[in-house]
Amino acid sequence: MTPRAGVVVDRWELTRLIAIGGMGQVWAAQEKPGGREVALKVLRPEFAGERLFLDRIAAEARNSLDLVHPGIARTYAHGEIDGLGYIVMELVPGEPLSTILARERVLSRRLVLDVVAQTADALATAHEAGVVHRDIKPANLILGPGGRVVLTDFGISLAANQAPMTAAGMVMGTAQYLPPEQAMGRPATGAGDVYALGIIAYESLVGKRPFTGQTQVDIAFAHVTEPVPPLPETIDAPVRELVEQMLEKEPARRPSHASEVATRARELGAAIAPDDGWDPAEPRRARRRRGGSHAGESDAPAIITRRPRPPKPRVPRPAQPAVPAAAPPSTPAVGAPARAPETTTVPRVAAAAPAAPPPVIPPAHDPRASDASVVPTPDWQPVRVRTRGDLPSPSPDARRAQDAAAPEAPPTTSAGTRDDGERAVRVPSPTRVPSAARVPSPTRARPDTKVPSSWIVAALIVLAAAIVTLAILVAGNLGQSAASAGTSGVASTSIGGVQ
Repeated sequence: MTPRAGVVVDRWELTRLIAIGGMGQVWAAQEKPGGREVALKVLRPEFAGERLFLDRIAAEARNSLDLVHPGIARTYAHGEIDGLGYIVMELVPGEPLSTILARERVLSRRLVLDVVAQTADALATAHEAGVVHRDIKPANLILGPGGRVVLTDFGISLAANQAPMTAAGMVMGTAQYLPPEQAMGRPATGAGDVYALGIIAYESLVGKRPFTGQTQVDIAFAHVTEPVPPLPETIDAPVRELVEQMLEKEPARRPSHASEVATRARELGAAIAPDDGWDPAEPRRARRRRGGSHAGESDAPAIITRRPRPPKPRVPRPAQPAVPAAAPPSTPAVGAPARAPETTTVPRVAAAAPAAPPPVIPPAHDPRASDASVVPTPDWQPVRVRTRGDLPSPSPDARRAQDAAAPEAPPTTSAGTRDDGERAVRVPSPTRVPSAARVPSPTRARPDTKVPSSWIVAALIVLAAAIVTLAILVAGNLGQSAASAGTSGVASTSIGGVQ
């Protein structure tokens, strides 16, 4: 049998696939008759007939069949069909805690304590029945409607007097939530479930797990050898104390029973005011998302708050005195820099600029530089950018005097940029060179002379007529020469015959 929608297992018809695990598949199913909707866990087809997996799924059913608690998913029946073992369980509506943590990263302290209290209550019931879960992790906790937390998946649970099904040297569990004593090969106890629940509490409060590594083995040994990173100071001291005690390396130093954890977590949750973590009981518009870092951790979630943005620093500009009335509109006033061209980027200022930069006094007015502009640099050294105007050129003597008096432009790179200490600022390349270095152009542009098209046509006609006439004359001359040669030959023949 291959599990798929529409297949009937005993009296339950599979409707949709919910999840796939390492050993089995979880389907939503309907009971026939009756129509009750349940969850049906069936062994994966590749393990059909494998006695080890059949024994495991049967042990899971036996360990959870007698556990009756609101925080534990009920087990109704189990069996085997076509070599595939199956378990019929309660279908719990809700969302796995692992999905919520992947989306929200950090939960409110009150919600975390509520999850810890409800899960610890469920574990207390299992421990009293002699069952150790051994796989407490967010994926096995379902948050249902009304804040109900349900513990699921007793697939690797261990009951009292249960025959061992784990080979020597093998450890069962999830490395990220594995208690240190189980990583070292010691027997699993209820204290290990308390430790794993403490890892969940730490992860929900901080936004990450306390231990990590490159491989599963590295993570497992980190639980044994590395100390638990301290919780942020922003978390209440009693909450930190409870979580840190649950994460003690030695099982004897942890809370003695899961019921003690439930009682302490419930008391702390009642005394804590709402905070900015995720809580489904609070309206989303009244909550803020966490962010930033906790105690220097770089991968903590970000706090997003609505704070006014600081004003952007403004680049001070030189004072611009009034333009004299006698100055022409296109000439900048003395000491006042004109507006920079649009292609120039004002450099970013890393430090405070001087309060009063020295005025820029341009040299004698160049009629051709009608739109000359001054671009301020970080140390306020003017850079003149000249463009050619439409006014007549000055005399050579005046040009030499202007070139001698003009300030030198700062050095530029081949791309026309210079480095002001912060970033490269685009500066237009100079368009003029001193008169002494100017090389005269070998040719001067001449005005275009247009010839009427009728003249061209007439010239072509005359040329064609001349060519035709010449051809006729040459042909006539060749004909006359041939006729003369023929007459001379006939005459010579006649004379010879007479003789």
